[in-house]
Amino acid sequence: MPDETAPGPQPVTPQPVTPQPVTPQPVAPLSITTLEGGELPEGLLDAVVAYEDALRRDDAAALADAFEPGPGSVRVDAQGVLVGHDAITAFRARRGGAPARRVEECHVRVLDPGSAVVVTVNAPAGGGRGVVTQLWRRGAGQPWRIATAHVQAPRPAVDTRVWRVVSGPLVPARASSGPLAGRTVAVKDLFAVAGHAVGAGVPAWLAEQPVETASAPAVELLLAAGASVAGLAQTDEFAYSVAGRNGSWGTPPNGAVPGALPGGSSSGPASAVALGQADVGLGTDTGGSVRVPASYQGLWGLRTSHGAVPREGLLPLAPSFDTVGWLTRDPATLRAAAEASLGAAPGGSAGRARSGPSGATGPSVVVDPRVLAAVEPDVAAAFTEVVDALVDDGRLPGLAAVAVGDLDALFELFRVVQAAEAWRSHGRWIEAHPGVLSADVAARFAVGAGVDAEQEQEARLGLAEARRALDAVLGDAVLLLPSASSSAPRLDASPEEVDRVRGATLRLTCLAGVTGRPAVSAPLLRVSGGPVGLCLVGPRGSDLALVDLAASLVG
Repeated sequence: MPDETAPGPQPVTPQPVTPQPVTPQPVAPLSITTLEGGELPEGLLDAVVAYEDALRRDDAAALADAFEPGPGSVRVDAQGVLVGHDAITAFRARRGGAPARRVEECHVRVLDPGSAVVVTVNAPAGGGRGVVTQLWRRGAGQPWRIATAHVQAPRPAVDTRVWRVVSGPLVPARASSGPLAGRTVAVKDLFAVAGHAVGAGVPAWLAEQPVETASAPAVELLLAAGASVAGLAQTDEFAYSVAGRNGSWGTPPNGAVPGALPGGSSSGPASAVALGQADVGLGTDTGGSVRVPASYQGLWGLRTSHGAVPREGLLPLAPSFDTVGWLTRDPATLRAAAEASLGAAPGGSAGRARSGPSGATGPSVVVDPRVLAAVEPDVAAAFTEVVDALVDDGRLPGLAAVAVGDLDALFELFRVVQAAEAWRSHGRWIEAHPGVLSADVAARFAVGAGVDAEQEQEARLGLAEARRALDAVLGDAVLLLPSASSSAPRLDASPEEVDRVRGATLRLTCLAGVTGRPAVSAPLLRVSGGPVGLCLVGPRGSDLALVDLAASLVG
């Protein structure tokens, strides 16, 4: 039997890639295949060489110019399809350069004087072989440009943007049968896993942490249900973000929308599940850290009732709001993970939403139309269309309208208490390690450092009053709202834009945090930018029934 307490594979810290000026070199050896009677068009090989040189220099402007303008250009790789010049350019802007490679073969098939298929075989500096297939075209008097590109790169053994430690398995299942038998779990790097330290998305923190001697109960519950731990998956720094960026480990890929942010702070588990590298992502949700990545990547996600799953062995951020949750690709697996964990945990009630806000009879599902003012117009339209359709076909009962109150005021109270608790959790270490955190995360902790005892107490009193008011409004009903204010922002979105989206989304997600209620994100909405979750917020203790209700909405 494997020793489950033995140290696993050591973490690999990715080194930043600094592009160096490289003198363009001829592409050789050269193998050319042409159509019968065709000739190699003038300037084509020069364009191919210039493109490879631009890659080596990470010349974003030259790379953007190399693709045909407009909505018709296409780039394909293992992560998905990018359609249109804008999407391709946005992808390149934030990826930090392409891995160094040397072109060893170039095969050209001329289609006509203005178009040709070019296939290059390259040797990446990291080993292996890659193949790039491109359709190059030029109009009269125009330079050669790429219309379509298909990139096949050697797959790394471990994508350190997604995983800090991964094995097969890292921790085996405790049982050969159970609701999760044969399933694999990506554990957010906040939970204790025996034989490994907790990294929290911060390499400097990881370097100082002891190896854990026991796994967190939330991990053990999944192991007892037949699942195995595939590895420790990345998180935003100290889990204090909903974007999914990490300045040290890199941004995990969005498995549903290439070139977009993955959502966080359960970013690594979400990407691992969306990419098919794990069946279950074990995460945490303080202000939306399960629901937002679920929304951005088209996954099912559950934030549990506050305290329903034990939080021992979990590195805290803001204990008043921290909860355990899971991400999956389908509702059945989410139900199995929830049942395995809630059924054996105190407070894991499977109560059902039965009545409306009056507490007696009436609709059990409610909406607040004014909530839609906080979301993008396309999300509001998609939400309305889907909810109306669910009512029309009988999968939802008639809806009642409620007023949840001033979301701006609620978010401000939530923000103050969260920031104060976050600083209490990590402030001493952060003060001793200046400059370690990314600017946006450091700024949030700085807010917490500035919250005095009187401000915190005032905000706590305001939250308690808001919770009582929301409980009176919602009763045992299920509240419907979008899981996020928009689809996933692009990788090249400005810090200001990401912060704007973050604020708008947290105004939605803090409703569950303030009330301690469970919330399911179901991938039922779609806008032009990608998937968006339909969120169901239920009564405390109704976690399993809430998953069942969400699953029943799938046509």
